[in-house]
Amino acid sequence: MLNFVLGSLFLTLGCGSWFGVQLGMIVLFMLFLLCCKHDFYMSLLSYGFGSDWLSYVLILLSFWIMLLVLMSSQAILDKNNFNKVFVMTCCFLNFFLVMTFASTDLLLFYISFEASLIPTLILILGWGYQPERIGAGIYMLFYTLTASLPLLVSLMVLYNCGGSLTMGLVYEAMNSSFIYKIWYLASVFAFIVKLPMFMFHLWLPKAHVEAPVAGSMILAGVLLKLGGYGLLRIVPLFSNVNSKLCWVWVSISLVGGVLVSLMCLRQIDIKALIAYSSVAHMGMVLCGATIFNWWGVNGAVVVMVGHGLCSSGLFFMINMVYERLSSRSLLISKGLLNIMPTMAMWWFLLCAGNMAAPPTLNLLGEVQLIISIMNWSFINIVGIGLLSFFSATYTLYLFSISQHGKFYNGVFSCCSGKVREYLILMLHWLPLNLMFMVGSMMLIVF
Repeated sequence: MLNFVLGSLFLTLGCGSWFGVQLGMIVLFMLFLLCCKHDFYMSLLSYGFGSDWLSYVLILLSFWIMLLVLMSSQAILDKNNFNKVFVMTCCFLNFFLVMTFASTDLLLFYISFEASLIPTLILILGWGYQPERIGAGIYMLFYTLTASLPLLVSLMVLYNCGGSLTMGLVYEAMNSSFIYKIWYLASVFAFIVKLPMFMFHLWLPKAHVEAPVAGSMILAGVLLKLGGYGLLRIVPLFSNVNSKLCWVWVSISLVGGVLVSLMCLRQIDIKALIAYSSVAHMGMVLCGATIFNWWGVNGAVVVMVGHGLCSSGLFFMINMVYERLSSRSLLISKGLLNIMPTMAMWWFLLCAGNMAAPPTLNLLGEVQLIISIMNWSFINIVGIGLLSFFSATYTLYLFSISQHGKFYNGVFSCCSGKVREYLILMLHWLPLNLMFMVGSMMLIVF
């Protein structure tokens, strides 16, 4: 595992070659895909690093999304807008992400988890679009740092009680008294903000709206998944307390998901709409991760991967529109079918993925999560029904308003898409649909 962590670090040395770094990402992705075997609990163990099925999937997602991020940011290379610094920032971010997912020690996991904030902040402040990016960066920084300080204290207490922070050997808090509930809340709060849960989500739309396309893609594709990954690692340590408090997270997630879906229906900024929809999707992941049964955990991981690919592709398409029309407003950018007819198919395919239509990976994950949540309490069928309905509603609203209607921007024709852009969209869409087949076959086998 150390080979892949150091390989991610050595990519920063090749920051002078834009295409060399992309080639390096492809090589690391293919090697990790082929070399990692899971015959037992952990594989590729070396110097505090290792990989199980959960970290394996998310490390592959990190390599894949970072490759697409570099391919999507061609405008920075063309304008020579500090392109070497940009590539170095992306490589360091990828290095910290791989370290986070590959750590078998919880303290190293915490350090990597926090370190990933720094390159993300540099991306937003350095290549963002508006002066408001400073406020957005500060929002993201303080939300995440404030929530994660209690986690550090919690890890120190865990070490003091059990003498180890290695995953699988960590002290498990089996008591469910009041002090253990406070301990549990301190441990999971950092991941709930990072996910983010409704009521702690205000930093996410601000960060997305002000970030460049690279920042939005990596934020939606991988960084939000750090929250879900952390929950799946920490929740088993507090299984008794979690079983008594998971109703809080399920209630807030379902009610918040419905409210956020209604907020999506009144957005006119396309980026803000997709950012708010991420909150609704991640609410379902939070339900599955805290209920923590077999269907919930598997559904949470599948939705994380599907949402990472789908939302990243949507943010890339929004950037394509912004590069041509200099606006992300639905009031100005409607009627895109008139000037970019060949892109309408990709809008439809990725919008269908966002609303969990077959045969996308999101459908497989959401079916598993719905089974998990309704198995836990049948009353949740009301919240799940409303959430699913409004999820389809705001996605159809996005597609119909952006593609149909009269075009008012004064542009009669523009480039409908370059080969590179179609390739990036294909590389988002193909895994999203092909992995559905693999997942379906696995379900049939089990």
